[in-house]
Amino acid sequence: MMRVTTPFGFETTAAEVMDDVDLTGKTAIVTGGASGIGVETARALARAGATVTLAVRNLQDGDRVAAAIDGDVRVRFLDLADRNSIAAFVGEWDEPLHILVNNAGVMAIRERQLSPDGWEMQFATNHMGHFELALGLHRALATAGSARVVAVSSSAHLQSPVLFDDVNFDFIPYSPFLAYGQSKSANALFAVGADKRWAGDGIRVNAVMPGAIHTNLQRHVDWDDLERARADLRGWRPKTPEQGAATSVLAAASPLLNRVGGRYFDDCAEAPIVSYRGEAGALNGVAPYALDPTNADRLWELSLRLLAQRTPAPSGAIALPADLAGA
Repeated sequence: MMRVTTPFGFETTAAEVMDDVDLTGKTAIVTGGASGIGVETARALARAGATVTLAVRNLQDGDRVAAAIDGDVRVRFLDLADRNSIAAFVGEWDEPLHILVNNAGVMAIRERQLSPDGWEMQFATNHMGHFELALGLHRALATAGSARVVAVSSSAHLQSPVLFDDVNFDFIPYSPFLAYGQSKSANALFAVGADKRWAGDGIRVNAVMPGAIHTNLQRHVDWDDLERARADLRGWRPKTPEQGAATSVLAAASPLLNRVGGRYFDDCAEAPIVSYRGEAGALNGVAPYALDPTNADRLWELSLRLLAQRTPAPSGAIALPADLAGA
């Protein structure tokens, strides 16, 4: 299987990737679309003609962003740590969905926090929330005939694989960056697992690494810890939000990725697989464990079990059809 490359690179912006791409008549959802690269992802998709829904926790911020974007941009509430919120969002979606960008996230929460379901908060928000959202929107994606799902991962996945025996850090000492890294490995594995299961429905799923961008994502970060981490990276270079959104929109809409799925992209190209941390440079490369199909199946099955364990189920909970529940 040949590695996918494109004419784009590190400095490419989302607008440049979307030049000459026509999304008229297409629908898109961008979670976390009210800040950071979510804004620029939504802007690029809307300017290409898509009807874009910003799925956000802060409706005021969402309305402000929507008003500043040219195109048909809508705003709806979504809290990925709240299963009732996910169920309500899915229950109200009643049209085909061509693009789902799982962009929202939390990063490096200093003290261990648990979601209402007892899941470590970064795993709950970054992975489980998006997992349940995508499952609930599967029918809408399949109805579109040809759809894309983008899982926004991170080079932080190199910090940790999914710790299958202790995803909630009940026994392993909690570390903000270890927990964040686990959730980003989960994002990459979701792309592998979902593409395997859904490609036959016309849904292709890829993971992306946007780059190092200063956004609201870092609101929980201890800046001394972050600066120490950066000092350990070779050739660290930041991107603008416009550049950071480029790989997201490439995976979401570029014809260059037609019929491509289950892969991990950074700097607008498929990332090389690295055998040890730092082999491919500061932020580039994907760990083998983040693309391993056995790990992807294991995570899929674990995630379904976690969704099924909550009693009582949330109001309007998403029923998991048998064809989605299997490995």
